[in-house]
Amino acid sequence: MAVRINEDEVVELAEMFRLMSDPTRLKIILACLDAPVSVGAMAEALGISASLVSHHLRLLRAARLLNADRRGRMVFYVVGDPHIRSMLTDMADHVAEDVPEAEIEPSA
Repeated sequence: MAVRINEDEVVELAEMFRLMSDPTRLKIILACLDAPVSVGAMAEALGISASLVSHHLRLLRAARLLNADRRGRMVFYVVGDPHIRSMLTDMADHVAEDVPEAEIEPSA
């Protein structure tokens, strides 16, 4: 079954993958998979500045990869779309799988 999307959607999808290809942004998204997380908590957990986290969050929100929820003066971020959550958890499971030695092809 082929996936059929128009040219604009191809560009949007490619941009989402480009954003997720940055290890820091991917860590931010993964931190927001299960529950809303504040900027300060993310910065502390990842060992980076809150301003750098905020910069990445702006990009991730613009791409609709994260949702923001304001609670008083604090903003919490979460992966709100089940498609994003499912894709990332499936890929993380894939990466964590043990690959039998016989299936690993030597590089050319």
